[in-house]
Amino acid sequence: MKKQRCPWVNNNPLMIEYHDKEWGTPLKEDNKLFEFLVLDAFQAGLSWNTIINKRENFKKAFHNFNPEKIANYTEADKERLMQDAGIIRNRLKIESAILNAKQFLKLKETQSFSNYIWSFVNNKTIKNKIKTIKDYQSKSKESDNMSLDLKEKGFKFVGSTICYAFMQAAGLVNDHSVDCFRNN
Repeated sequence: MKKQRCPWVNNNPLMIEYHDKEWGTPLKEDNKLFEFLVLDAFQAGLSWNTIINKRENFKKAFHNFNPEKIANYTEADKERLMQDAGIIRNRLKIESAILNAKQFLKLKETQSFSNYIWSFVNNKTIKNKIKTIKDYQSKSKESDNMSLDLKEKGFKFVGSTICYAFMQAAGLVNDHSVDCFRNN
């Protein structure tokens, strides 16, 4: 019998694997959270399908999302990334990834990124009751608050919609549809 999945999942094997193993799973590891923050910023204005298809290229291009390395990228690194057809070649998004790596490391001087991010949901996954594709929201009061605070801390490409997509990916929000096998 075929597994029932969320209505947004298409036939792309990478998308199916992402949905089945990652999306909505509570994530507490700082560097993995940073990866999702970077990828969700690059998704802005694009489909997740585009990002998932380029994810391995992003990992290679961005040193496996190592914030210490990314924070030290030079103009030559920016140009290298702008020439890399395997990723989204958007200068503002590339520069925001570098800036966000610096801000991520600065924030980690006082607390773990995980503790900081999870504080916006009181350290507990928000479970929504998604019945149809129309029930999905693009932001929430929690993503609004996260966005404002990240911006105050100097992060870029962290609008409320990006933050909500990040929250879904990292399991701060469980938006698996009620009939999805991952809804628990």
